Amino acid sequence: MEELIDELHELAEDVPVPLELPEHDQVVDAQEQILMPLPRDFREFLMTATDVVYGSLEPVTVADPASHTYLPEVTSTAWSLGMPREMIALCECPDGYYCVAQDGEVKLWTHGDYAEETWENVWYWVRDVWMQS
Repeated sequence: MEELIDELHELAEDVPVPLELPEHDQVVDAQEQILMPLPRDFREFLMTATDVVYGSLEPVTVADPASHTYLPEVTSTAWSLGMPREMIALCECPDGYYCVAQDGEVKLWTHGDYAEETWENVWYWVRDVWMQS
């Protein structure tokens, strides 16, 4: 996982206004706003890799509540569109939302159903989806 984080940071695009990694309290605040705990791997992802801008996908963040990628807002929007309430949004995409289950599994919710492919945890999703976008 550490190698994957390092590789992701090497791929990161230079942007005029760089993203910041969150403080622990910001992650806790996001959990409290959605009224559910975050799986361990997802929490670690938020704390170590959400300062990266890369490819065509924009995973959720928790460092800036005004951001269009702010986890509570993205998750709330996905829930309002019908994503199951037990899921947490990871990333909006053209087909719907990549989302994380409480056991850490990542799925693609496509506005009414789940796609067939799943990922064991957020790190497999980072490797197989985000880094390939």
